[in-house]
Amino acid sequence: MNGIKTVFLKQISETLKNKAILIHFVMFPILAVIMESAVKLDDMPEHFFAKMFAVMFVGMAPLACMSSVISEEKEKNTLRVLMMSNVKPVHYLLGIGSYIWIMCMAGTAVFTVLGGYQGADIAWFVLTMALGIIISMLVGAVIGVFSKNQMAATSVTIPVMMVFSILPMLAVFNETIEKIAKFTYSQQISVLINNNFEDMTESAVFIAINFVLAVVLFFIAYRKNGME
Repeated sequence: MNGIKTVFLKQISETLKNKAILIHFVMFPILAVIMESAVKLDDMPEHFFAKMFAVMFVGMAPLACMSSVISEEKEKNTLRVLMMSNVKPVHYLLGIGSYIWIMCMAGTAVFTVLGGYQGADIAWFVLTMALGIIISMLVGAVIGVFSKNQMAATSVTIPVMMVFSILPMLAVFNETIEKIAKFTYSQQISVLINNNFEDMTESAVFIAINFVLAVVLFFIAYRKNGME
């Protein structure tokens, strides 16, 4: 617990210094607030922007933050110092992961209010977002562990997070893209949110498969490269 706490508090203290990380946590919630307040069209579905930006937030923020933090600390040898200070890799990952997850869940609270959820739908929305955030974090961790430095991580992170964050939006307008996107967890989160959590079986299966794949890829990356 001391190792997890140390990493967690260290990351909190560095948040305001690292604007690139901070902007990922606040950009989409702020955009959702602005667009929900400023744009009103006759045929627009209710809470359209809140739902759209919530899905983009899940596919982008935790993934980018996790890969950036791990790759940056590998590049600066911070990870090596932490390992030498008796902070185990699992403690480091739990410390960083819990910090990013909590920050992303704070953004989820904003989307919950903007989406106008009530009763049981609040619980389903928060649970769906929480699971999506965890999967994105695992994908980001895979990229961070595989990458030798932050530049290498960024070159991989950008196209990957664009796939998971933009595909659900494009799927609304194109049936071919929708057929491809259905295999991704972010698209299934979009389906759940836009269908008001009705008929969740297929989405739950795809999300579970994505989660298992992310875990497997992480263990492959960790066994091959380690954390240093």
